[in-house]
Amino acid sequence: MIGEDPLDLGGQVAFVTGAGQGAGRAIALTLSQHNAGGVAINDFVAARAEAVAQEIRELGIPAVGVAADVGDHAAVQSAFRAAGDALGPVTILVNNAGNAGPTATMGLSPEFWETDPADWDRYFRTNLQGVMNCCHVALPGMVEQRRGRIVTIISDAGRIGEARLAAYSAAKAGAAGFMRAIAKEAGRYGVTANAISLSTLEPSFDDVELQAFMESDRTRAQLSRYVIRRFGKPDEVATMALFLCSGAAAWITGQTYPVNGGYSFAQ
Repeated sequence: MIGEDPLDLGGQVAFVTGAGQGAGRAIALTLSQHNAGGVAINDFVAARAEAVAQEIRELGIPAVGVAADVGDHAAVQSAFRAAGDALGPVTILVNNAGNAGPTATMGLSPEFWETDPADWDRYFRTNLQGVMNCCHVALPGMVEQRRGRIVTIISDAGRIGEARLAAYSAAKAGAAGFMRAIAKEAGRYGVTANAISLSTLEPSFDDVELQAFMESDRTRAQLSRYVIRRFGKPDEVATMALFLCSGAAAWITGQTYPVNGGYSFAQ
């Protein structure tokens, strides 16, 4: 009927990781605006999680902040338990937590053969192990409910490879492959599993910092690789995540969708 929301989530409860800022926050807010029954906001920093949960509650949607390091399986179990107690069974999981882990900053590494093997874990722990931990905890409930949506945010580094980000590329490629495997295992229970592949999003600087960043030679060179000559915005990731979580994507699973301004093309 005219006026119906084709992306209505039907009151399902969502759990979004790394949702205290950036794309994760945008995803959580967007889900809440399309009839989510509740949203659990995960972040490593409790204050960030609670701040976004409060934003959602102000929209009239139940929300709870659940601080946890997704690389810690026991912490993930506790976070899902808290989400379930507060909101009900989780049938939407968005694995957004990533980069170089909860306390590390992202940056170019030395060439792979010059890296320290001890440094690889900070990429694998969040970007791959964290995704596996969350799916391991969320899937039994989805299977029991006979419905579920899993969306994992990866990177074009995982799709096409990125020099001096070899460990990160491997972790993100692993997460995409893991989604395909879960799609095959869980599809018969009404659970879909897909990935969204990002390139660079516009940083959340103030106006002065952003102008200086955008006018730098390094940024101009990077932007020249994009067909659409700009970086992405968190809301543009959120709308794709919403689609994949909705009934409109009920027959889509095991896929990786680039949302990247044409930085690379899918085959």
